[in-house]
Amino acid sequence: MPEMRRSLPSLNALRAFEAAARHVSFTAAAEELHVSQAAVSRFVRLLEESLGVALFQRRPNGLTLTDAGQFLATGASRALDRIEELVRDTQERGQSRQVLTVGVGPTLATRWLIPRLGHFTLAHPSIEIRVATGGAVAPFNEEWTCAIRLGQEPWPGFSAERLFTADLVLVCAPSVAERLDDPSDLGGVSLLRVRHALTDWPRWSAAAGLPDPLFAQRQGGPIFDTYGLALQAAADGLGAALAMRAYVEADIAVGRLVSPFSITVPKGDAWYLIHRPAKAGDPCLQAFGSWLKQEIAFE
Repeated sequence: MPEMRRSLPSLNALRAFEAAARHVSFTAAAEELHVSQAAVSRFVRLLEESLGVALFQRRPNGLTLTDAGQFLATGASRALDRIEELVRDTQERGQSRQVLTVGVGPTLATRWLIPRLGHFTLAHPSIEIRVATGGAVAPFNEEWTCAIRLGQEPWPGFSAERLFTADLVLVCAPSVAERLDDPSDLGGVSLLRVRHALTDWPRWSAAAGLPDPLFAQRQGGPIFDTYGLALQAAADGLGAALAMRAYVEADIAVGRLVSPFSITVPKGDAWYLIHRPAKAGDPCLQAFGSWLKQEIAFE
């Protein structure tokens, strides 16, 4: 038989305290919770007695949280938010609404995944898909169903399915491309760089046969936090950028960006759909994985 949670105080007392801490007022908390001011005060007093610490300093001119009260208020707010989310998700599941949460980096999300999501929602109207950005570099959030990650095998602790390679191509605005007949012409163009991918230009330079693989660093040029920002700058005519092909296919197709050279350089990584092995039987995940493979096959 599982052990009982003996150290948990009354949920009603926690709710009363959290509301009082947010408003720094028993009266305002009572109005929010639709109870009397005396009831809120009593709940808070019971909680203080249960914990053995004072949570508020009570003064004639109002309340002030103690250090312990501030600490508990922060954690209690997060916990109650999570409980509220769980209740909402449970209600949605009870209404036959399935939820799929995908962790994905912001650039791949905006430039590859989101433009295609309409196809998925049409095929699976009962699945609510939630896109959580940060999936490219942030730790895997256990609340996600899956994530689309850039990297290499193996993926310890995860089941992984390879989606497509990450090949680098050079892109720029059409007005900039008019000045580029040969990679050596880049000496007169601002080279846009991405902070976490400063090795992209040396790798591309070597493949292009340029004599100085460090010319991008020597020449200088703006540095951006994400590929998405660098590509926006390139589209606005600020210079040339390197990007993974998946990021720029749509822009090239409509002529917003141009790839003036046929040089394609493998970045050494690939995009993977990853998930915890325990999620393998999730019907939402299975549907999403099958849809991803179909989308990639059509390209």
